[in-house]
Amino acid sequence: MTSAPLLRIRGLQTYFPVRRGILQRTVAHVHAVDGVDLDIAPGETVGLVGESGCGKSTLGRTLLGLVPSTAGEIWFQGKQLSTSNGFRSKRVHREMQIIFQDPFGSLDPRMRVRQTVGEGLAIHGMGGRHDRQKRVAEILARVGLRPEAADHFPHEFSGGQRQRIGIARALIVEPTFVVADEPVSALDVSIQSQVLNLLVELKREFHLTYLFVA
Repeated sequence: MTSAPLLRIRGLQTYFPVRRGILQRTVAHVHAVDGVDLDIAPGETVGLVGESGCGKSTLGRTLLGLVPSTAGEIWFQGKQLSTSNGFRSKRVHREMQIIFQDPFGSLDPRMRVRQTVGEGLAIHGMGGRHDRQKRVAEILARVGLRPEAADHFPHEFSGGQRQRIGIARALIVEPTFVVADEPVSALDVSIQSQVLNLLVELKREFHLTYLFVA
């Protein structure tokens, strides 16, 4: 018996207006995502492959509500999500996370790692202050970073270490679905396999479902 999909997409479209002139009138639209249908089962890893600029990252961000869609339907865990304004309930926001492509630009340089990784716990009211600090230390250790990393700023780390911080930030709130948006493309070749192996291990350990953009 086939299980119901964790994520179902039907006819998804995300267009961006092209504006010109002093009044910035819309003269055309860029069809970044155009009529996508996709089912992703629980525990599955689905690869989304295409040329640069073809809309892969836009699709992932649309699913998470970071970019509003133009048309179509998104169903998650059997419930339809709003697409026109990108709104997600706190529960869905926690369940659907993203690992960004750029480990340098995706971390706030003014925030210590403890704040960056633990921010999601505070937003979703998960645990008290002491418990959050403990969970930050645990997830940092799980992604291969020492506990004292929590006291440092992003600029003090290498690209591979920053991406591990980004992974920790995504997983600390215990999501079920993760968009991995080209998570190793900005890293040195020598580091890429290490991060990919880590993602495989974490998928098994945390029972994750991946949309892997490459």
